[in-house]
Amino acid sequence: MPILVQKDLPAKQILESENILVMDEERASTQDIRPLQICILNLMPLKEATELDILRVLSNFPIQVQITFMMIESHESTHTTSSHLNKFYTVWSEIKEQYFDGLIITGAPVETMEFEEVEYWEELQSIMNWSRTHVFSTFHVCWGAQAGLYHHHGIKKHMLDKKISGVYREEVLHHSKMMMRGIDDYFWCPQSRYTGIDEDAVAKNPELYVVAAAERTGSCVILAYQSRQIFVTGHTEYDRMTLDHEYHRDLAKGLNPEIPENYYPDDDPNKRPILSWRTSSNCLYTNWLNFIYQETPYVLGEFPPLEESSYTICDMAEA
Repeated sequence: MPILVQKDLPAKQILESENILVMDEERASTQDIRPLQICILNLMPLKEATELDILRVLSNFPIQVQITFMMIESHESTHTTSSHLNKFYTVWSEIKEQYFDGLIITGAPVETMEFEEVEYWEELQSIMNWSRTHVFSTFHVCWGAQAGLYHHHGIKKHMLDKKISGVYREEVLHHSKMMMRGIDDYFWCPQSRYTGIDEDAVAKNPELYVVAAAERTGSCVILAYQSRQIFVTGHTEYDRMTLDHEYHRDLAKGLNPEIPENYYPDDDPNKRPILSWRTSSNCLYTNWLNFIYQETPYVLGEFPPLEESSYTICDMAEA
């Protein structure tokens, strides 16, 4: 699919070298088509790496997708150059009157803190409230999923006995749902987190529907409001080497991390990691874009807010 980005975004050249079609704004303006408008709220410190990870998994859809990168205004990013941020990123106060087909809220390295202790929590709450009326479907990732579940549905998180790190086999519980179409009975998903969610509260909440899970990691993919809210507790967007970088980073910090599970051949960190989740990850994001493409109107802003959705949890129940 053609991903629409600014002409000189550094990720563009890397993606093109991987034979991923990336179209700049100038060429896109000559085509008579409305691209899907996708906003990415990038909360990760190494923003350029996250840009690449997400753009890769959005690259398998045949319709143009216009990307808007957004960053938090109430927190100063110190791991990405100000020139990159000023050139390629916007903030919510500048786009809050706009409408988007989709929004991706990434993870963030703040999960050991209480939500209210996070410096930008108030701003993030405003963005999540805005998404209910100005975004058709929001895809929450890892800590972004925990934050969304807590803010929208009151689901609390808790510290785990030890960090979950590795690639885990998740079971598809409901193949008939749009997000799971084309995915095998089991798929692999990278996980990297110190916290889990209150699974009992999820099970008791009539607005939430778990479509993929594993005994070791708990709920993996949770839907709400006819997939207009999607919560993925892992990192399906991760590149082959992302967990490797995290592992060696923690080693350098003296944290004595455990070797990521189901990742290195023979559990040997000196060997090239096994990439086992790319197919299911691409399918998951393509399903999301297809759902958005099928359901959003040509004129953005004509979709109803979540509270007015005719969809109920009973509509998803399977016989």
